[in-house]
Amino acid sequence: MSGDTDKQLRNAFPEGLQAGAPLAPYTAARIGGPAEYLLTIRSAAELESAARRLWELQIEFRVLGGGSNVLIADAGVTGVVVLNQARAVRFETEPEIRVWAESGASLGGTARRAAERGLSGLEWAATVPGSVGGAVVGNAGAHGSDIAGVLEQAEIIDRSGERRAWSAAELEFGYRTSRLKRNPGQAVVLSGQFRVSQSEPEAVRARMAEFNENRQRTQPTGASLGSMFKNPPGEAAGRLIEAAGLKGSRQGAVEISRLHANFFVNEGGGRASDVFALIERARTRVAEQFGVELELEIELVGKWKRHA
Repeated sequence: MSGDTDKQLRNAFPEGLQAGAPLAPYTAARIGGPAEYLLTIRSAAELESAARRLWELQIEFRVLGGGSNVLIADAGVTGVVVLNQARAVRFETEPEIRVWAESGASLGGTARRAAERGLSGLEWAATVPGSVGGAVVGNAGAHGSDIAGVLEQAEIIDRSGERRAWSAAELEFGYRTSRLKRNPGQAVVLSGQFRVSQSEPEAVRARMAEFNENRQRTQPTGASLGSMFKNPPGEAAGRLIEAAGLKGSRQGAVEISRLHANFFVNEGGGRASDVFALIERARTRVAEQFGVELELEIELVGKWKRHA
């Protein structure tokens, strides 16, 4: 980044801006190189202000929330990474029962807080890593439910400077995708509002515990990105990778989980290049043996020499 741009950034953001900050501590897999600049924000209002200013300055940026479902290159990320720590959550009863959360709030944490209040509808989300904003962009889901089924509206600001509430229909959700994901860099999620219903706290906690037990039984703990590949139509990516003989396969400190082959686990000191090598190995072997092209569910972020 040029000296003039550096000066513009420091004038625009006298606080909360760091140059060359490592990103691995902010990702679920604890993997990734540095951000050219890291800007930390702590409210939806700050996020809106930062997005407006960066667009005005025509400086490339991306928002990082919970750091799941993203693989950050070892070489790092150019431009500005906005670390979204806008985490306010409200539980509303009038005129309707709903949950409102800023986009940096933990989706799973929000679901657990709702359960404590006997609010039903987000139990499935208690096991889903990442932030509310990332979940909206990627239409996160688990246990047969997803964001598209519970989102009432998301407050969004776009590059034109317009800030308004988008309905689920306007977000054009698909399987692990949305209008926002298909058009990166054009808008930023500020908050989400979810439909819930009043129930008994004990019943909600019981359903949530059932989902959590299922996750612990079928998915690995530890540092991973979440599901690596989308499930092909009528199939399961993990089953195909396992059938291709890759369960437990390793590259450096990263292993294709022995519990669920669609999860790649960093066992300490893993690199993005290790994960990428396993991605290529899984894709190649599954294509050769089953004629199925696996599509990434995670997103490659940063300075990659080539893309999966």
